[in-house]
Amino acid sequence: MDVHELIRSFDDEFSRIGAKREQYGDVCGYPLVAYRLGDGARRGYVSAGMHGDEPAGPLALLELLREGFFKPTGISWVICPVLNPTGLALAQRENHQGEDLNRDYLSRRTDEVAGHARWLDGASYDFALSLHEDWESTGFYYYEINQGEDCPERYALISAAVGEVMQMEPEQVIDDHNVRKPGWIYHECEPDEPERWPEAIFLAKIGCPLSFTFETPSSAPLELRVQAHKAAMRSALAVCLP
Repeated sequence: MDVHELIRSFDDEFSRIGAKREQYGDVCGYPLVAYRLGDGARRGYVSAGMHGDEPAGPLALLELLREGFFKPTGISWVICPVLNPTGLALAQRENHQGEDLNRDYLSRRTDEVAGHARWLDGASYDFALSLHEDWESTGFYYYEINQGEDCPERYALISAAVGEVMQMEPEQVIDDHNVRKPGWIYHECEPDEPERWPEAIFLAKIGCPLSFTFETPSSAPLELRVQAHKAAMRSALAVCLP
């Protein structure tokens, strides 16, 4: 993947709709960028590209951007679409130093996470959406961290939307987590490994009450994974709006 070209594409598309570009760091010549747009009362955070062997997330965000997804009334968006540019360039999970960024949000040893976490500190979001992929799954699944009112109806909307594209993951245990319903992991607001915080736990700890981490199966065709992420994002927007 040409990551410089990918970032330029995000720059161009966000600029076209009047988003504000913010650079919170750089690594190996790649800018670490985020975009802000909208002035709604609800505050939404979106991220992708955390793992370099998971290209469907950034590509789905780019397609959604071109289709006008990030312009609904009532939301102030913050979007970080390429969290791990060196990993994407190398098509590997970790960054160029062999570090898994999604386990570094407590220690903050890596430049990428140190800059990102510092930039996020003190921010406040009503919901967060993160796009990932999984080499071990055969269907779509997601993690939900919910510090507010339990709302099982959200699962029906998300699973129905994604089901138009691919099946929900059928296993009863996914990544060592029991599922609540097929493809739905209802995760507590604590990390699986105390010293290795992922982004979703960090966001919860700084006050984000609701997050969804979407996972598509890496074994599926890329375009199918992109479409599944887009379906999940559109359904999540419906359940996150008041």
